[in-house]
Amino acid sequence: MSPVAPPVMRLSVGLVVERRKAESPWVDFVWQAVAVLPDEPETKPWTVLREQGGATLFYAGSATVDLYPSETARYRDNLALGSPSIWTVLSPAEEGSWPYSVVAATADPAEGEAFTAAGANLVEAVPMPEILREAIESFVAEHHVEREFFKRKRRQADPEALARCRHEGGRE
Repeated sequence: MSPVAPPVMRLSVGLVVERRKAESPWVDFVWQAVAVLPDEPETKPWTVLREQGGATLFYAGSATVDLYPSETARYRDNLALGSPSIWTVLSPAEEGSWPYSVVAATADPAEGEAFTAAGANLVEAVPMPEILREAIESFVAEHHVEREFFKRKRRQADPEALARCRHEGGRE
């Protein structure tokens, strides 16, 4: 998850969600985040953007992509992919007329994956808009510090200590 320190940069985004009729007897609709909009539009959350071919696109609401200097290696890895992504997170709404509420958006693949631990969250990796890619590239260029990897050495087991535990503890 995100580090404790406050983010150095915050990028506002809007989330676009698609609702399709499900081909299942157990659920009526399938919901999926399909895009992020650079910046936060002046549209109210859950405004219908388009209806076409059995699918409805909604502007679901806004989120911020927080960038931390300690996570630049992860952002860099994301940017190195052929098509970098923003991970969007929707959580079941507790009240209201819409089934989900916007929880987060992140450029950190590990943080996006961590949001999948709550099984009810809808977590989608959507294409990163070019303007966000440029802003994140600049952030990485300014803040990234290459850190050397140190492999910890294992301590050797002391067979005598194990034998003493058995005799002294009376668990033989």
